[in-house]
Amino acid sequence: MSPLLALGLLVAGFCPAVLCHSPGTPTSNTLRFASNNADFTFSLYKQLASRNPQENVVFSPLSISTALAFLALGAHNTTLRELLQGLKFNLMAITEAEIHQGFQHLLRTLSQPSDQLQLSIGNAMFVKDDLELLTKFTDDAQSLYEAQTFTTNFQDLDAAEKSINDYVKEKTQGKIVDLIKGLDPRTVMVLLNYIFFKAKWMTPFYPGDTSEARFYLNGKKWIKVPMMSAEDLYIPYFRDKALSCTVIQLDYAGNASALFILPDSGKMRKVEAMLLPDTLKRWRNSLQMEWIDELYLPKFCISSDFNLEDALHQLGIREVFSKQADLSGVTGYKNLMVSKVIHKALLDVTEEGTEAVAATGVKIVLTSAKLGTKTIVNFNKPFLMAIIHEDVILFMSKVTNPKPTSVE
Repeated sequence: MSPLLALGLLVAGFCPAVLCHSPGTPTSNTLRFASNNADFTFSLYKQLASRNPQENVVFSPLSISTALAFLALGAHNTTLRELLQGLKFNLMAITEAEIHQGFQHLLRTLSQPSDQLQLSIGNAMFVKDDLELLTKFTDDAQSLYEAQTFTTNFQDLDAAEKSINDYVKEKTQGKIVDLIKGLDPRTVMVLLNYIFFKAKWMTPFYPGDTSEARFYLNGKKWIKVPMMSAEDLYIPYFRDKALSCTVIQLDYAGNASALFILPDSGKMRKVEAMLLPDTLKRWRNSLQMEWIDELYLPKFCISSDFNLEDALHQLGIREVFSKQADLSGVTGYKNLMVSKVIHKALLDVTEEGTEAVAATGVKIVLTSAKLGTKTIVNFNKPFLMAIIHEDVILFMSKVTNPKPTSVE
């Protein structure tokens, strides 16, 4: 039997949400990377959402793609091509070296210190104490992905799990716990990526204006949730008549923003089907500053826990999970395969901001008043949310229930 390599992916974020910063105009490489990122984000989202259409979905496409690109350092032949093409890179237009350099640049950009937000991203590998890695793999892992390496006794699986989970818990400030459960006895390596992000709204909600309100899970069934509210906001807004949805943008303190997409009643599937890089580009280009008379957004904290093997299979990443896997760039031998790709994410949105992984929600209702038409954006039914920095989607989410534990 082949020894196994487990891939752990995690994301965490919490109350005040701010993202990264790096001033200046994004380079052409960054913009090209952003397009691949959006394509991968929406392709993976559709796989995850289709499996549980009534459940919350939250994940970090950047965390997942970074971990898979990190893994690709040790891949060759079909295994390598599937990984990079599954990440939506066109290998006729970009080289493997350029892909890794793109991740290197992005990781360094996101790691720049800021006094306006908390954002940390990093990679690590836990390696069996008697496993000899190729020097090129370890050098590239350190130089391109700044990966930390920890020698681990995988003969004591409980101790190995505790060591890995303690590292994750520390890096995510206690928000992600027990990422790894039930390691296979053949495991010889665990690759890990983490993201922790916390940011404050540029214009926070006033806690005194938060009150209980209805959130409609579907056409008739509803629950009571704490609903934040604000009046007379001047924010980017777009009413997409073609897709029957409303799009708004809320900025964080720092160079980051949250994009909320609110489908009209019964139109979520229509909007989801059209989640494409071109759609995102059209939405962002169509946003115009507009006065919003009333904005309602639920406070929520949602999380997701995925084993991504089936979803990645649908994106064409298959061989790495089989005995045909060629990960000979790791040790020099073709005797490694991936057993699991695990991803945990958490998103917490409050009056101050967003903490953790992204979730997007938006809803609009237009009503006539005595003084004319009011623009009311009310997130009182399922919505989408994406957290974006320099055109790169850090977090993507679907909020179908702001209080998942409250539904019997």
